[in-house]
Amino acid sequence: MRKSLIMMLSLIFVAGALVAGCGKSSNSVEPVNTGANGGNAQQNSKAEPFELKMRHIEIGEPNKNRLARLEAVKKRIEEQVPGLTIKLDGVDSEVNRKDKLRSEMAAGNPPDIFDAFGSPDIGVYAKEGLVLDIGPILDELNLRDRFINLDPWTYDGKIYGLPKGGSIEGYFYNKEYFAAKGLEVPKTLAELEALAEKVKADGKVPFAQGSKDAWVPLMTTNNLWAYYAGADFTAGFKTGESKWNDPKMVEAVSKHQEWVKKGYFKKGELGIDYNSQRNQLLTDEAVMMYDGSWASSVFNDEVGADGKSKFGFFVMPPLNEGDGFSSMVDSNNGYGFSAKVAEDPQKLEAVKTFIKVFYSDEVQLQSLKEDGLLPSMILNEEDLEANAANDLVKEIILRMNELEYKWPAFDALVQAEVNTELSSGIHRVIEGVQDPQAMLDALQKVQDEANAAGQ
Repeated sequence: MRKSLIMMLSLIFVAGALVAGCGKSSNSVEPVNTGANGGNAQQNSKAEPFELKMRHIEIGEPNKNRLARLEAVKKRIEEQVPGLTIKLDGVDSEVNRKDKLRSEMAAGNPPDIFDAFGSPDIGVYAKEGLVLDIGPILDELNLRDRFINLDPWTYDGKIYGLPKGGSIEGYFYNKEYFAAKGLEVPKTLAELEALAEKVKADGKVPFAQGSKDAWVPLMTTNNLWAYYAGADFTAGFKTGESKWNDPKMVEAVSKHQEWVKKGYFKKGELGIDYNSQRNQLLTDEAVMMYDGSWASSVFNDEVGADGKSKFGFFVMPPLNEGDGFSSMVDSNNGYGFSAKVAEDPQKLEAVKTFIKVFYSDEVQLQSLKEDGLLPSMILNEEDLEANAANDLVKEIILRMNELEYKWPAFDALVQAEVNTELSSGIHRVIEGVQDPQAMLDALQKVQDEANAAGQ
């Protein structure tokens, strides 16, 4: 029997952390739209002009809805804060996280507002005093208890950022193809492999994947090792309780390499970028694609002959039927704020207004409706029902409710240098120039060094 959406969404982000208390605030803003007119035009003309720099990653066609919402939020804030001009700076996600933002932090000059990952990044920046403690702002706006889980954004008891939304990972699949071929959603990993063999024999690509950016194939690898080694295994790398070269880890990575060798992915996947992998599914070149729920918006307009969504969603099945489904469930991507904002009253007011406008019921519900981005805030059940109107989004929420094991992505639990070594390592494994045992042995050395350094 289907459970209520509010119950499902209130439980999904508890990945080894306690859920935030269920408070309800009176915070309410008008629906975000590009045609909104503020009442501060006359005040703006008299105020001292100032600029706020905002780094975002909403670039490219797949992120057009997110960028439109962000631009609408920008306009609303500029109308409400006298003298303000927000400069949007769009940067590729990987470049922002691993290169640009790190160098800006090292120089002590990050953007005023910036796209960030909570754990472990925000903790590193907070330790150095580079990011703003927004706890007082959340208290002022009555928002502290509105978020489902702020643990990834909390360091030493203080809150240094907010998640945009939540996500789950699994397989998007062509429901029409499944029906035409008499295929069923797999209940075990062996059944998934049997499916892949049938799809391959039919001349199709079983799994769409663009592995140019290592985090994309590592979503699959991460789920595999969560089954082979255990859902809590990743949490032990940083403490030394778990080892990358554990036999179960070797088995999991070997399974991924086996799939590559069997031709379950398109040839040349290392040269295919993330956005392009979706085209394999949209053009019927591929039948399944492992991705995050955030990708659902790509399929919003894809309907079958019955008028329903052409695509469905299932999570990677366990090794044995009945073992329980396991998947990454996360709220680790969002926005952080430069500590220097506190030195400028105008900028501080602008940041408060950004939090009030962006982290509102309206924007959260727009994100759910337009992009299938699961909310990071506690919302009214009726509003959830009304905005999760897309069949695919509803299916994602239902699959999420079936999960027995939930865990954060590996890059939220390991040090940056470990993530970097793993990224290059999975590329070598996919290319076939290194076997999983050797790759994981090298990775464990990097892990040991990072742990010894107390990072």
